[in-house]
Amino acid sequence: MDVRSLTAIDVHTHAEVGRDGHPSLAPELMVASAAYFGAQGHRQPTIDEIARYYRERAMAAVVFTVDAEHATGHRRISNEEVAEGCAAHPDVLIPFASVDPFKGRAGVREARRLVAGHGVRGFKFHPSLQGFAPDDRMAYPLYEAIEELGVPALFHTGQTGIGAGVRGGGGIRLRYSHPMLVDDVAADFPDLRIILAHPSFPWQDEALAVATHKPHVYIDLSGWSPKYFPPQLVRYADSLLQDKVLFGSDYPVITPDRWLADFAELDLKPAVRPKILKDNAARLLGLDKEDAS
Repeated sequence: MDVRSLTAIDVHTHAEVGRDGHPSLAPELMVASAAYFGAQGHRQPTIDEIARYYRERAMAAVVFTVDAEHATGHRRISNEEVAEGCAAHPDVLIPFASVDPFKGRAGVREARRLVAGHGVRGFKFHPSLQGFAPDDRMAYPLYEAIEELGVPALFHTGQTGIGAGVRGGGGIRLRYSHPMLVDDVAADFPDLRIILAHPSFPWQDEALAVATHKPHVYIDLSGWSPKYFPPQLVRYADSLLQDKVLFGSDYPVITPDRWLADFAELDLKPAVRPKILKDNAARLLGLDKEDAS
């Protein structure tokens, strides 16, 4: 990957459909998510289509799905499929995996195999959808392996559009995505690089506190148009956390085109913008070292 030629690195995009047409979420949850984002009728791009989309924009993208088989009973899109799809487009796509923490030692073995054999560069957790608290010791062997492998763990935080408006929220519990639960993980695994995904409504201040306090905790800005960012998030991104904030869109429900147009209107120092759009992610993912070599 030629990082120097890229305009941006999007650290948060979703593989929503597999090669066989199998969706990443059950239909009622997918419909609820699209309605929440005002993206009804949006296409579910294949990984090849995601690559084409980002290549046209001279951007790179982190791609993942979510393994929530234990909580939802819905078959996941396989991590191998995501990794192989990204490997076909190494100039623009970066594979992350998702392993359900309830898979225990089998999940730990899978994580090690995915990094060693499939080039996976990080792991995605969605505590509310997966039905676990991040500080549950059940997940600790998996975190230990990810820390040892030297790749980041990305945690959904705050509100989620998945299940929004569905009876009982589809059984999805928002409290599992409180960023303070991830603070325990950051304290217990001090060398684990962690990304708190999204402006963490309604816990934005807590997310800022964790990212300011823990050296290896970052924040991605996905899932919201920048024009709706809480003012304190913008202030911290422009100052104390300027080296720890990352561009993320949540594509395909939010496009980078829309996100970037609104980002251009934020009152940020000129020197901060390239850090958020590319430099911080390149450093976190080790892409700057590869590019230099």
